[in-house]
Amino acid sequence: MTASVADLMRGAAAEARRLAATFPGAVAKDDLPWRVVAAFDADIRGHVERDRRIEDERDRVLIAAVTLAEVPGDADTEERERARRGLVRAVDYLEEAVLRFGVLNRAAARRGCGAAGDPVSERP
Repeated sequence: MTASVADLMRGAAAEARRLAATFPGAVAKDDLPWRVVAAFDADIRGHVERDRRIEDERDRVLIAAVTLAEVPGDADTEERERARRGLVRAVDYLEEAVLRFGVLNRAAARRGCGAAGDPVSERP
């Protein structure tokens, strides 16, 4: 059974939060922004209709990831944690935007994720 785009988004967001929680660590600071959005770009971005609100939230994630990556190594823990919380918050907003505004496109339909034009998640 094919995973839904909503499930893929939840997984991509979880991976981004994990990267934020473990940084600095296995990910180089220059790679952090792209690694944070990698799963989103691979599994979500090409399977939903382009929406300015979703793209704006993706940009916010990139900016927040750069902000975290640029915290100097000798910076106090509070500064790093503030940047980390900012990245997690941006990821949360991206996830919410996709689940709220996302509309499946033909690529998602070919993948078996639903019909083109369907919402990413069921609306009440």
